[in-house]
Parts: sequence; structure tokens; C-alpha cells
Amino acid sequence: MRTSTAWRTRSDMRRPALSLLVLLLASGCALGPNYRRPVVSTLDDFRGQSPAEAASLADQPWWEVFGDETLKSLITQSLERNYDVRTAVWRVEEYRARAGIERSDWLPQITPTAMWERGRQSSFAYGGGKTGSVWDVHATLSWELDLWGRLRRLNEAARAQYLGAREQRRGVYLSTVAQVAQAYFELRELDARLEIAKATTAAFQETYNLFNRRLTGGTASALETTRAEAALATASAFIPSLERQIQAQENLLSFLVGRTPGPIPRGANLADQTLPPRIPAGLPSRLLERRPDLRVAEQDLVAANAAIGVTMASYLPTLSLTGLLGGLAPHVSELFGTGKAWFVAPTLSGPSLQGLRLKYQKDVRLAQWEQAKVRYEATVTSAFGEVSSALTAYEKLAEVERQQTRAVAAYQEAVRLATLRYAAGLSSYMEVLDAQQQLFPAQNSLSQTRLARLATMVQLYKALGGGWSTEDLGPKAKENQ
Repeated sequence: MRTSTAWRTRSDMRRPALSLLVLLLASGCALGPNYRRPVVSTLDDFRGQSPAEAASLADQPWWEVFGDETLKSLITQSLERNYDVRTAVWRVEEYRARAGIERSDWLPQITPTAMWERGRQSSFAYGGGKTGSVWDVHATLSWELDLWGRLRRLNEAARAQYLGAREQRRGVYLSTVAQVAQAYFELRELDARLEIAKATTAAFQETYNLFNRRLTGGTASALETTRAEAALATASAFIPSLERQIQAQENLLSFLVGRTPGPIPRGANLADQTLPPRIPAGLPSRLLERRPDLRVAEQDLVAANAAIGVTMASYLPTLSLTGLLGGLAPHVSELFGTGKAWFVAPTLSGPSLQGLRLKYQKDVRLAQWEQAKVRYEATVTSAFGEVSSALTAYEKLAEVERQQTRAVAAYQEAVRLATLRYAAGLSSYMEVLDAQQQLFPAQNSLSQTRLARLATMVQLYKALGGGWSTEDLGPKAKENQ
């Protein structure tokens, strides 16, 4: 009866101990502040947007924002082959693995070891003069019990870095879409200017031929012919320069889509590219949830906040569990019999005396958190400014384009009237030449303004955070889901 009572007593003592251990593991406190998003000043609506509305251009996926089928094809290729995109994808995998490393610290670390040794000691040694073998097979266990949340905070920081890498990947997707669209529109603008230059050169060539014939016939002055030749040479010089820029732009687009330099297919003309009359920006508060760079900055803040808890946990003792199970014997058959060995050793180790080192380490983490907070606030403020500037630019450039369209139409009418007056003998051909010389730069300015509006739309879409998930890369991907 005494034996049974003693066994029950030991058993009753084990249960509270095991319950306490489970409780410590399951509900151990995590030192350090729990993360809360900093309060930042937001706007009721973006400057340049009136009135505010919930709908936003960024709610649309890129294949609905851009109407040019050729551009869509180029963007799709870039999201598959672009070098920055591929690097970003592997960066996510790197941080996924890093987070896995931190999670593994929660689990016991078991190290198996097997060894066979055969030898003979010296006859002068105690028990020597014999030849024998020794088998040693054992497994050691080490496990840090996360009493103060140090491992949880490390895992929290690693997870934040992983999520930040995912947002960086999304930011790379968005930047790639914007870069390809911008480069494509610049290419189409160069094409438009090349057409203008060729048409202007052809017109100036006719003028020069006319004056040259009249000069030969003695009915025109050398001054008129010289001016016509200068205008022809000036317009002609634009053609090789534009052709050089077009090839360089094609090479840039080839790089963005991840292929060797070569010709780029064309879609709609610059003037036919889709431009909405106005662009809804949405609510400023939604920008915090949508822009990749803001979400990256917030994950940096989460990681910095978790690092404070890791440092605070270093002030307190660490409880770890070490164990061994195995056997040591001259014969394999005896390893887990008479040669069996095991031990379990809980260890409580406190922080070493380090002077003020731990205090300063905490001060470092606090300062790093404050820096991350300032960067987050700065990124938010900069984002609001980018959207506001793009909204205003898009609106004002629309008015600039309207006025420049009027100017081009007026110069074209001036060329027509000057030609009629010359044909009727009411003026010299110099009026025609002057009108043509004014039309050429006006057409170029109109083309550049059109490009500026398209580029502003692209930048505004990027500034608003572009509305798609990293899994929805294109219309085909969407259809396959």
C-alpha cells in the first residue's frame, strides 16, 4: 500500500508540473509592445480632385486601363520575363524560407549520432592490454521554451519581412506595367514625330524644287531659294535623329519584356490611344491599403516593433530543455539493454552581466522603430503628393492639348490660305514657307503634349497603387482562376 501511495503521490505531483509547463508554452507572454498602425494625417479628398468619390482608377486591372492590344501583349510578356520581376519572385521565396527558419526554432532540435570505435589501450593503462569495440548510438534534444515571447517576436519580425517582400514584388509588377506602358507611348510619340518630320520634309522639298526651278528660270531670288533649302535641311535633319531614338526605344522595350533587342510591334497611333476625360482617384484612406510601397513601409514598422520585444526578452532568464536517449555498449545487441542511457535536464539561464549593453541594445531598437515610423509617415505624405500632382497635371494637360489642337488647326488653315493666295497671285510663296515653318513645331508640341497626358495617366495609375493582386497578372490568369 505504501508503494502504491508513493506512486500516486509522485503521479499527482507530475500532473501540475506538466500542466504548468503546457500553460507556460501555450500562453507565455510576449514582451514588447503589440503593433498598432501609427496615426497619420489623411485627407478627405486629394488636392486636385473634386468631388471625392469611392471609385478609383486603381480599382481596374491594367488590361482594362489600357486599350491597345499590342501594349497589353507587351505588358503580359514583361510580367513573365522581366528581369526585375523574376528577381522579385525569388526574393519572396528567400524571405519565405527565412520565415520558415525562424518558425523552426519553436520546435525541438533533435540531433542523432552513431559511432563505432575499435582499438586497444596500452598495457600500462588501467584495464589495458585488450582489444575491443564500442558502439555509441544516441539522439540529443534541445528545446528553448518560449516563456517571454522572444521566439514569437522573432517569428513576427520574419513574417513581416516576408510580407514586405510580397508587397515589394507587387510593387515591381506595378512598376513594370508602368515602365512598359510609358516606354510604349514614348515609342508611339517618336513614330508620330517621324511621320510629321517626313510629311514636313516632303512639303519643304516641293517648295525648294519650286524655288530652284524659278531661280534657274530667273523668276525667283537666291534669297528665297536659300531660305527654302535651309527649311528643307532643318526638317530633314530630324528624320535620322528620330530614327536613332526609335531604335533605342525599341531596345529599351525589348529589355523590359526580357528579350534580346529587336523590332517592336505597333498598335494604335498616339492620337488614337484611349484617354478618359477624367480620372477618379478614390478615397485617400484607401491609398494606405493599396499602394505597395506604403504596405512595405508598414511591414518594416511591424518588424522594427517586434525587434523591441526580442530585446526586452533578453533581460529575462531563458528556460531550455536538454535531453539524451541512446546506448553505449561493446555489442550492438546490448545498446538498448544494459547499455541504455538517457537523461533530461531543464536549464534556466539568466542574462550575463553585460554592464549597460542590454539597455543600449533596447535603445537601438527603439531608435530603429522611430526611424521606421518616420519613413512610413514620409512615404504616406509623399504618396498623397504624387497623386495630387498627377491629378492636377492630367486636368491641366487636357486643356493644353485642346489649345494646341486649335493652334495646329489654325496653322494648317494658314498654310491652305497662303497656298491659295500664292496660286491667285496675291502673295509670294514666302508666306507659304513661313506658314509651313510655324506648323511643324506646333505639330510636334501637340504630339509631345499627347504623350505627356498618356504618361500622366500611367503615373497616376501607379501612384494610386494599381488595383490587382499579385496572382492576377493578366486577363488569361483571371480566366483560369
